[in-house]
Amino acid sequence: MYTGIQHLHSGLAYLALIALVVVIVLMLVGSLSGKPFSEKDRKIAMIAFILAHIQLLVGLVLYFISPVGLDLLKGGGAMSDPAARLTALEHPLINIVAIVIITIGYSRAKKLQDSRAKFRSIYMLYAVGLVLILSRIPWSSWLG
Repeated sequence: MYTGIQHLHSGLAYLALIALVVVIVLMLVGSLSGKPFSEKDRKIAMIAFILAHIQLLVGLVLYFISPVGLDLLKGGGAMSDPAARLTALEHPLINIVAIVIITIGYSRAKKLQDSRAKFRSIYMLYAVGLVLILSRIPWSSWLG
C-alpha cells in the first residue's frame, strides 16, 4: 500500500505542476490582454486548485503511513541531516503553506469583480505557491 501511494504522489506531482504552470501562463496572458475573466478561466484555475489539493492530501497520507515520515522527527536527528530534514519537515510544511497560498489566490479571485484583478490574483499567488513547491521537491529522489 505504501509503495502504491508513493507512486500516486509522484505521478500526481507531474500533473499538478503542469496544471499550475498552464494556469499561471493563461492567467498572465488574460491579464495582459485585457480580456474578460470567463467561466472557462475559472474552471481551468479550479482544475489546478483541485489537483494541488489532492496532491497535498495524498502527500499527508503518505507522510503518516511512511516508515520515515514522523519517525525522523521523533528521533531528533533529522535537524542535523539536510536530507532527513527535507523529508520530515521542510517538504510537508512548505507544501502546506504553498497550497494555502494557492487557495487564497483562487478564493480571492472569486470575490473580485474586475477581470484583470481576478487574473492577477490567480497568476500571482499560484506562482508564489509553485515557487514554494519547486523549492522543496526532493529532486534527488524524484528524478533519480
